Amino acid sequence: MKIRVFESEHDAGLYAAALAERIVQDTEHPVLGLATGRTVLPFYEALVRLEHCGLDLSRCITINLDEYIGLEADHPQSYHRFMHEHLFHHVHIPESQIHIPNGTALNLDVECARYDEVLNRHPIDFQLLGIGVNGHVGFNEPNDLLQSKTHVVNLTPETITHNAKFFPDMDQVPKSAITMGVQAILQAKQIVLMAFGEEKADIVARAIHGEVRTDIPASILQLHRDVTIVLDEASARKLPGRKYL
Repeated sequence: MKIRVFESEHDAGLYAAALAERIVQDTEHPVLGLATGRTVLPFYEALVRLEHCGLDLSRCITINLDEYIGLEADHPQSYHRFMHEHLFHHVHIPESQIHIPNGTALNLDVECARYDEVLNRHPIDFQLLGIGVNGHVGFNEPNDLLQSKTHVVNLTPETITHNAKFFPDMDQVPKSAITMGVQAILQAKQIVLMAFGEEKADIVARAIHGEVRTDIPASILQLHRDVTIVLDEASARKLPGRKYL
C-alpha cells in the first residue's frame, strides 16, 4: 500500500489522474472503475484537462460503483447526472462504453445480475474510490458480512444523515442503493482511494492501520496488492508517524 499526502486537493487530483493516464496509455481497452462525490471532483477535473491535452479516452470502458435506488437518471442528485456533468459531457467516451447501475429498474435482482455480467466481461484495470465517514467503499456499508456481488443495500442512518445536505428535506434522501460488491473492487488491478478533510482523518487511519474488519469496509483494501491512498494533510493527520501543529 502506498500513501501519498498532498498540500492541496488540486495536486492530489493531478496525481490520481496521472495514475489513470498510465493505465489508459498502456492498456488496449482500459476499464476504469469510477466513483462519485465531492472528493473525486479534482480527479475528474484533471482527467478532463488531460484529454484536452491529447489523452485518448475513447477506448475506455467505465463502470461506476453505485447508484441510488428510486432516482431517475436525470435527477439532480443521481450518480448518472453527476458523472455526465463532471466527466462524460466533457470527454469522448462513447455512451455504449459507459456503465452505471439502474436505480429505477423494475427488478433490482435482475439489474444486480446484469451488472455482475458487465463486470465479468470487463475486469477493472483502475478502480477509483472514496471513503465514507463510516468506512464504506461504494455503498458497501459496515456490516457483519460484506457481500461479494452487486447487491441492494439499505443505507445506514449515518450515511443517510450525511447525504441529507444534498436534498431539500430528509424525506427525499434515498434510503437504499445498488452497489458493486467487494469482490469486483478487490479484483481491480490497481486501486486509488482518495480522502480529504479532517472529518476523514479518523476513518482513514483506522482503515489503513487497523485490523481488517467488516465494520470498516475500507480496511479490506489492506488485502490488495496495488493500492494507493491519496490524501491531503488534514485527512492524513492521524496516520502514525505524521506530525502536525
